[in-house]
Amino acid sequence: MTVGKIIFYEDRNFQGRSHECSSDCADLHSYFNRCNSIRVESGCFMVYERPNFMGNQYFVRRGEYPDNQRMIGINDCIRSCRMIPIHRGQYRMRMYDRPDLAGQMNELSDDCPNVQDRFRMSDINSCNVMDGHWLMYDQPNYKGKQYYVRPGEYRRFSDWGGQSPKIGSLRRITEFN
Repeated sequence: MTVGKIIFYEDRNFQGRSHECSSDCADLHSYFNRCNSIRVESGCFMVYERPNFMGNQYFVRRGEYPDNQRMIGINDCIRSCRMIPIHRGQYRMRMYDRPDLAGQMNELSDDCPNVQDRFRMSDINSCNVMDGHWLMYDQPNYKGKQYYVRPGEYRRFSDWGGQSPKIGSLRRITEFN
């Protein structure tokens, strides 16, 4: 398993106070007041606008983000981060149109650019991620708000941080993202 490494900087262009992280961190507030640039030296991470992996989520992979607002649309308020382990092997998820893993079920094992076109589902109210790590988007073609789901049961859309059950597309998180 590849170890991830992310560095947060208070100012744009990797200036100012910085903090390095190589694991999940539920509260980054004590390390910096604001974050305007990020460098991901290895791995993939989700960064969150609120502590405890809450609020808007943003996927970042290896690379440089000298201006968060311009490059990934996040403001300067990053308060937690989660390292995403690289998964090699099968990807599998079951999606349900009702809460508590009930109602119409569809199984997915590959990327899906348009949930409505492929499954005739307008809402995903719960899901069971059996294998792999996934990104859900509230719009088709991998656009809009992002939600990270890892193996486990999500009994309602709020469990993955969603504000509504509208999911437009899903993508596997691979080492090639």
